[in-house]
Amino acid sequence: MTAADKFASADQRLPNRDAPASNGPLTQPNAAAILERLGHATFVWDVFTDRIIWDAHAGPVFPGIPAEALISGAALAKLIEPTQTIRSTAVAGSGGAGGFYQIEYAVRISASAPLQWIEETGCCFAGPDGKPSRVEGLVRINNERHARDEQLLRLAQHDPVTGELNRTNLLASLAEAIEEAGRFRTSFAFMLIGIDHLARVNDSFGFDVADEVIRDIALRIRARLRGGDVLGRFSGNKFGLILKNCSVEAMNVAADRFLLGIREEVVPTKSGPVSATASIGAVNVPRYARTVDEVINRAHEALDMAKSRRTGSFVSWRPNVEREAQRRVNIRVTDEIVTALNERRLMTAYEPVVHATSLKPAFYECLVRMKQDDGQFLLAPDIVPVAEKLGLIRLVDHRVLELAIAELAASPNVHLSLNISPDTTMDPDWWSSIESLMRAHPGVAERLIVEITETVAIQDVDDVRGFVTRLKNFGSRIAIDDFGAGYTSFRNLRKLGVDIVKIDGAFVQNIAQSADDRAFVQTLIDLARRLNIQTVAEWVQDEHAAMLLRDWGCDYIQGRFIGLASAERPWIENAPSAVSARG
Repeated sequence: MTAADKFASADQRLPNRDAPASNGPLTQPNAAAILERLGHATFVWDVFTDRIIWDAHAGPVFPGIPAEALISGAALAKLIEPTQTIRSTAVAGSGGAGGFYQIEYAVRISASAPLQWIEETGCCFAGPDGKPSRVEGLVRINNERHARDEQLLRLAQHDPVTGELNRTNLLASLAEAIEEAGRFRTSFAFMLIGIDHLARVNDSFGFDVADEVIRDIALRIRARLRGGDVLGRFSGNKFGLILKNCSVEAMNVAADRFLLGIREEVVPTKSGPVSATASIGAVNVPRYARTVDEVINRAHEALDMAKSRRTGSFVSWRPNVEREAQRRVNIRVTDEIVTALNERRLMTAYEPVVHATSLKPAFYECLVRMKQDDGQFLLAPDIVPVAEKLGLIRLVDHRVLELAIAELAASPNVHLSLNISPDTTMDPDWWSSIESLMRAHPGVAERLIVEITETVAIQDVDDVRGFVTRLKNFGSRIAIDDFGAGYTSFRNLRKLGVDIVKIDGAFVQNIAQSADDRAFVQTLIDLARRLNIQTVAEWVQDEHAAMLLRDWGCDYIQGRFIGLASAERPWIENAPSAVSARG
């Protein structure tokens, strides 16, 4: 008996779904009725003759397909996509008698008709020669699951906000474009389009409105693409764009078109219109970049230059000898800093800070030095800017803290100051270190001055104030270094509870000759004194300047007139004194 005969022999019908529940005895289920309800159909396929016999439910499974298109394996194969031989291949590979297979394929009656996805499960029976001679099986409609699979695949490949390629697939397309350009000796442009000040939109209106802005700008870019160009979302506020067969001149024209399209109209959102601009960095490939990493890095570099020039502008990457030289220096210094940290070759020198009236030492500033393999030393100006730029400053500050605390513990009468970056004040590990060291060495905190440098802006004054308060609770004092050249205002000084202001040496070194510098420094000293904040003048060059500062009420001075930084410890017996180190 075939599978179709088996299903046909069951004449019991399923109860009506709408009928009330019955407490009567269960009856044998009607398999044919179940298959009909589930959208299944059964078949018997004679492999030798290629004839297929279907049950009565094949019509709904293959809607719109005439019966003659289903009477044989060859006829059905003509309707199958993407591989017409999928059924015969599955049977041949089923293993003969009792072998099962399960396949999925699509059918459609014409090129314009929609696809109908089918899942087929079959059992093979062998003939006398041991080869499959007959197949009994079942087919069912599988459109819903296939649609889910396609949706999941699309979500895996595309950005959910814009519907454009996500970063992974954008980079894959970029790699293909590079390979294609090399093979056919063509060129293309890669652009990074960054939405300006998107964080302000997030803060002002919320992330949902920011998503509306991102979505709208993606549509504007898409509307201005040519066929074959590729658009993807590179990151939160950035789009990546591959412009095929695009010369340098055409790239400039395209960038102007995109920038105009983005800024020409406000973006309508549910919270009202939002004005948006974008900046673009681009690189010509393979002329200026031959790998994915090079393309991305140089497009990023160009975008940063565009944003630093002005928002809403375009920069195309070009080789720059000075920039490349500085990059090599950064790489070398970074490697040296990390190696020096591991090998304990970071050390401190001590620059005296004296009372302006008596010229007697008040404290010493710890300045970082890095000993190189040749015995020479890199000074703080060579180390700190690179360390801050590349995120190593907290490691440097950690080491200087350890050295300063060790010196304070070994020398009970000395007072030291050390510089830290505002970034370090946000580092919980640094605070844990200083707290444990201070608790391990009672009395040290009262002889420590922590100088917060102004080389980078203080982003969150309230957070820094919390750090300052905890330090002052231990008894330490707080100073702002290079005041006047950075970002900190007198308003922030009051908010932070600063004890000392160190006036930037660029204003101090020429006070004997410059009336403007004299007026500026004298005003700073007067304002600080009114706020009960002590002042230190840096870069004092001569006695005349020292006398002026003393007469204006400056509390402390340091610089060449007093003595330069030295690895020697002047507070130790027989070591050079601060004043004798002038010159």
